[in-house]
Amino acid sequence: MNTKILQTYASAPKAWYGKLLIALVVAVLMAWSTSTVQLPESGQNGLEVAGNIISGILHPDKELLFNFGATGVAYLLLETMCIAFLGTIVGAVLSVPLAFLSATNLVPRPIAAVGRLFIMAIRTVPPFVYGLMFIRVTGPGPFTGLLTMSLCSVGMVSKMFIECIEDLDKRILESLDAAGCTMFQKIRYGILPQLFPDFMSTLIYRFDMNLRDATVLGLVGAGGIGAPLIFAMSAYRWSEVGAILTGLIVLIFIVEFISTRIRIKLARG
Repeated sequence: MNTKILQTYASAPKAWYGKLLIALVVAVLMAWSTSTVQLPESGQNGLEVAGNIISGILHPDKELLFNFGATGVAYLLLETMCIAFLGTIVGAVLSVPLAFLSATNLVPRPIAAVGRLFIMAIRTVPPFVYGLMFIRVTGPGPFTGLLTMSLCSVGMVSKMFIECIEDLDKRILESLDAAGCTMFQKIRYGILPQLFPDFMSTLIYRFDMNLRDATVLGLVGAGGIGAPLIFAMSAYRWSEVGAILTGLIVLIFIVEFISTRIRIKLARG
C-alpha cells in the first residue's frame, strides 16, 4: 500500500515551479508599486498634531456629549439613525417590485435583463456622488440624506432580493396549486414564508451599512452628524471630535447588538 502511495505521489504533476513563478511575479509587482509611494516628512509639527488628536479622542467634550439639544451628539445621532432607517424602508419598498420584474424565473428574460441593467446603473454611482447631486436639487439637510440612502439601498437590496426570489422552492407552489389554492393563497402561504426571513436579513444588513454611510454623507451637507464632525476636525477641536466618535461607537454597538439578535431569531425561524 505504501509503495502505491509513493508511486502515485511521484507520478503526480509537479506544480511547485508554477507557484514559485506566481510568487515571484507578485513580489515584483509589490516592489514596483511601493517604488511610487512617497512618504511625507511629518516632522515635529505632524507628531504634535497626532498627539493632540489622540488626546482629544481620549478626553471627549462631555458638555457636547451629554447635550440633548438640537446641537448635541444625541440629537445628531438620532437624526443620522432616522435618515438611515427611512432610507432603508423607502429603498426596500422600491426594490420589491423591481426585484420581481428582474427575476428570470418569474418574467421573460428580456424584461429581466432590462431590470438588471437598471439596477446595475444605480449601483454604479457612489453614495457620495448621489449626495452631491441631490443637494443641488433639494438643498442641504436630512431630506437629501434620505433620498440618497433610498436610492443607494435600491441598488443593493434589489440585487439581493432577486437572488432570494430565484431560489424559491417551486415544489411548494406546485403543491398548493394541486390543492386548489388561489393566487393570493399561494403568495400568502407559499412565497412570503420563503422570502420573509431572507428579505428581513437583507434589510437589517443594509440598515447597518446606511447608518455608516449616513455619517459620511453628512460631510457634504446631507444631514446627520457628519457635518459637525468635519467642522470640528477642520477647526482642530479634537475634544469635540472625540465626543462625536464616542457617540457613534455607542450607537453602532447598540444597533449591531439588536440586529444580531434579530438575525438569530430569523435564522431559527
